Amino acid sequence: MLTSEAVHGICRHMNNDHPEMALQIVRVLGGQPGAERVETVGVDELGMHFVAHQQQTAAPVAVPFARPAAERAQVRSAVIELYRRATAQGSQPR
Repeated sequence: MLTSEAVHGICRHMNNDHPEMALQIVRVLGGQPGAERVETVGVDELGMHFVAHQQQTAAPVAVPFARPAAERAQVRSAVIELYRRATAQGSQPR
């Protein structure tokens, strides 16, 4: 089970170090192709939770993992898998 400290750390890491990765995941796998920026706001064993921003609106987006990820290392692998799927299915980030 992910602790609240782990969730906070994962969100901070995604927002600070990988915003383009999160944007690609949300655009392609989260069904928000017009998203201009995203914030990673949560993660649990089933997937990632984002807020997608487009013009003046913000929408919550949940993107499920292919399989549950109960530990931080599993989340890392699951996020990499989401990004690989997103780049294979859609265009590169703008």
